[in-house]
Amino acid sequence: MPTVNMHEAKTHLSKLVNAASDGEVVIIAKAGKPVAKLTRIDSPTARRRLGFLAGDAQVPDDFDEIAGADIAALFEGEDA
Repeated sequence: MPTVNMHEAKTHLSKLVNAASDGEVVIIAKAGKPVAKLTRIDSPTARRRLGFLAGDAQVPDDFDEIAGADIAALFEGEDA
């Protein structure tokens, strides 16, 4: 994991990006202190859309009690 200073990173950015795309991790430092890590992105992370099913599902009021005895028996090692 090489560490390069800011000036060297600006000068050789394309070379460092190629190294990162090959799986190498590059640390970029400013005044000798690490401030950033350049790595390959394996897959883009999709943002979760909150509330996209709002109103389409109903949770019963007794949801926390459904099959409570069966679940407790399973935790205690008994057959449900």
